[in-house]
Amino acid sequence: MSVAVQPAGFWGTSMPRLPGLDLLRAIAIVWVMLFHSWMIGGLAQPFQAVADYGWMGVDLFFVLSGYLIGSQVLAPLCRGEPLRLGEFYLRRAFRILPAFLVVLVVYAGFPSLREAPGMQPVWQFLTYTMNLLIDYRYNPAFSHAWSLCVEEHFYLVFPLLAWLLSRRPSRLATVSTCAGVMLAGMLLRGHAALRGMDFLESIYYPTWTRLDGLLAGVMLAVLQTWCPALWARLQVRANALAPLGMIVVAAAIWLFRDRTSLAADVLGYPLLALGLALVVAAATSRQGWLGRRGVPGAGWIAAVSYSLYLSHKLAMHQVQQVLADHPAIHGWLAFAAYAATILATGATLHYLVERPFLRLRSRLLRHRPAERGPAPLPAAQACD
Repeated sequence: MSVAVQPAGFWGTSMPRLPGLDLLRAIAIVWVMLFHSWMIGGLAQPFQAVADYGWMGVDLFFVLSGYLIGSQVLAPLCRGEPLRLGEFYLRRAFRILPAFLVVLVVYAGFPSLREAPGMQPVWQFLTYTMNLLIDYRYNPAFSHAWSLCVEEHFYLVFPLLAWLLSRRPSRLATVSTCAGVMLAGMLLRGHAALRGMDFLESIYYPTWTRLDGLLAGVMLAVLQTWCPALWARLQVRANALAPLGMIVVAAAIWLFRDRTSLAADVLGYPLLALGLALVVAAATSRQGWLGRRGVPGAGWIAAVSYSLYLSHKLAMHQVQQVLADHPAIHGWLAFAAYAATILATGATLHYLVERPFLRLRSRLLRHRPAERGPAPLPAAQACD
């Protein structure tokens, strides 16, 4: 009997499929795409009020990624197994690079297909430094790849940091590290806001100011791995966690009424991460309403979410160009045209590029000899 696997955060890993996480991933990608509808004139009221906060879908992806990648890295360390960095990075490369490179070739080689003329140099995308160097005013095309840069930096640093912290397991060291990362982000955002620096380039895009969601997800993985009794109690209380998380997210939305205010820049992102983490925790439990059963279609949207994220602006732009010559098509009919094209484009990228490389990855890992990782921890010490 085969077991379906659950992709990790944005970009995938192998875990038992959880319908609650599929639903959250589907909500995240739809919410992000609705936010980007400003490119084509936005949505009709009252739906625009929902779309205006769709950027929070990326933060939901970050929490999911922090939790699932964190679980993938921490669970072997807790069992006293070595950290297999080669396998970890091989998995990430085969999951992320093929679809990303195909879309990058389209953006770089066919400027007329871009949603905007200007684009950062290709080498910045290839080195995942675009989010640190972007000049958004002149080069907004494919700017949504900023979140992929943040994820890549997380993949690069987190496994090594987790291994170092697990060498001598200490709650104080773990809590101090997490608190330090969160406080540094708050200070950097506050400094940029007080100095009147560009919001997107100094606060929203840089990796060091956008780690709150990933950190919140990692803390869920820490609780699940090193504090199983506490995690079990949280799972039983899933029906309380979900509404509590939604209340905290609503408070963050209220705070983000002005996204560039000092209060929002300093406090809004950790508050949002906390609320989303509570919702994700509830979604991991099959004892709660959020994670008990799947929603039709959510699993498929979750599976193709990465391709949808990469390609949806290209699809939006092409439909907009076509509809400009057909003004009679508007309203719900135009919305259906956009939705169908976006889904078709994302599905094509997923089935023609993502899936074949994932199958190739499975074959390579099946025949890959066991590698030596950093020295394992004694199992009892790791799980104490």
